[in-house]
Parts: sequence; structure tokens; C-alpha cells
Amino acid sequence: MKSKSRLCRLVLLLALGAAPAFGQCAMCYTSAKGASTNGQAAITRGVITLLLPPIGMMLGLVGFAFRYNRNPHQHDVPESEQQARENS
Repeated sequence: MKSKSRLCRLVLLLALGAAPAFGQCAMCYTSAKGASTNGQAAITRGVITLLLPPIGMMLGLVGFAFRYNRNPHQHDVPESEQQARENS
């Protein structure tokens, strides 16, 4: 029960902390809407440029996690046993 209360408090705190960001999005949207076509294209390229590094890092981390956690219960097989399995 205590952990649920802590989790709810944490989620509430994070939600309240993120509230100012929603106002920023509205200001950016208004500014972008008033820009020229070239300005809108530049903003779009800027947003994509800023999103690529974090997305790339997250994909890399997820890839490493899947790569190194495929068979966590598999034990290392000695080389002689592995060769014997391949020959039979």
C-alpha cells in the first residue's frame, strides 16, 4: 500500500512539473504557424535534427539490451562439448 502511494505521488509530481512544457508547445505552435513556408520548413528540419540523437541512443540501448539478454539462463558450454555437438 505504501509503494502505491509513493508511486501516485511521484506520477503527480512529474505531471505537475511537466505542465509548463505544454504552454511552451502552444507558443511554439503559434510562432511556427505565423512563419513563412521557408521558416516552417526550417523549424521542421530543426525539430527532426534535435530528435535524431536521442532516438538513436535509445535504439542503440534497446538493441544492446536485446542482444545481450537473449538467453540469460544459457550456460557457457565448453568448447569440446560444442564441437562434439557439431560433429554429431
